[in-house]
Amino acid sequence: MMASEASQRITEACLASFADAPDARGKEIAQALVRHLHAFTLEIEPTREEWGKAIEFLTRVGHTCVGARQEFILLSDVLGVSMLVETMNEGDDEGATESTVLGPFYVDEPPHAAQGADLTAGLIARGESMLVDVTVEDTSGNPVSGATVDIWQCAPDGLYDVQRDLPQGEYELRARFTSDSEGKVTCRSIMPIPYQVPSDGPVGDLLAATSRHPWRPAHVHFRIVAEGYETLTTHLFPNGDPYLESDVVFGVKPSLVIDFDDAGVAGSGEGAESRVLRHRFALQSAS
Repeated sequence: MMASEASQRITEACLASFADAPDARGKEIAQALVRHLHAFTLEIEPTREEWGKAIEFLTRVGHTCVGARQEFILLSDVLGVSMLVETMNEGDDEGATESTVLGPFYVDEPPHAAQGADLTAGLIARGESMLVDVTVEDTSGNPVSGATVDIWQCAPDGLYDVQRDLPQGEYELRARFTSDSEGKVTCRSIMPIPYQVPSDGPVGDLLAATSRHPWRPAHVHFRIVAEGYETLTTHLFPNGDPYLESDVVFGVKPSLVIDFDDAGVAGSGEGAESRVLRHRFALQSAS
C-alpha cells in the first residue's frame, strides 16, 4: 500500500470513530480537528524526533500553568488565535466598540470600588498620574447605567498584580465599578506603559526561536457587562506607542488607539492628574 493511501485510511478511520458522538457540535469540532491536524501533519512531514519535541513543548506549556500563570492562553495569544476568535465573535453593529483579547491576567471577581477610587493605592512606583473618565452607552448614544465595568492594567515595572506575591484578596491597579445614571465611570490610575509578556517559559522560547519580540503596547483593559447587551472585552491604547504595529498578541485595532489628553493640571497639587483617559464605549445589543 502506498504511503498516501495508508495516510488517507488512517484519517478516514479516525473521522469515523467519532460517528456516534451524541453531541452534534462536539462531533463537528472533533472531526474538523482531525481533518486539519492530519492535513497539517501531512504538509510539514515531521520526523519522529520533531513530533516528540512538539509533544514535549505542549507538555511544558501545561506544566507552566501554575497559579495565575496561564501559559495556554499566552500561547493562544501569540499565535493570533485569541484575537481571531474574539474578532469572529463580534457583532455586526458597526457603531459598537470593537473588542480585543481578554489576556491571561483577568480576575473574575475583582474588588468593587466607588466612583473616583484611586487604583494606585499601595503602589511603590506610581508613574505618571492619570484620570480615567469613561462613559458606557448603547450604539444610539444613550447612557447605560448599572453596567459592571472592570478596569485593570500593569504597574510601572511591567507586572500585573496577579504576577506578584500579594496577600490574598489584595490587588493593584484593578477594580470593578458600576456605571452611574449617566453611564459614567471615573477613577484615578497611572499612564500605562509597554510591557513584555512572560518570556521565561515555553512560549518565550517559541518567540525567541522565531525571532519575535515579546512586547505589548501600553494599554488599559476594560470588560463591560450590562443586561441586554453583549459583553465587551477591550483595551484602550495611547497613541504613539512604539509597539502599536507589532503587538505580540495582535490585539491592536485602530479604533482602540486614542489620545490620552493632557489634563492641564500637572504640578497643581498632590494627587492631581497630569493625563486623562477619556472615552465612550458603545455596547452591542444582545441578539
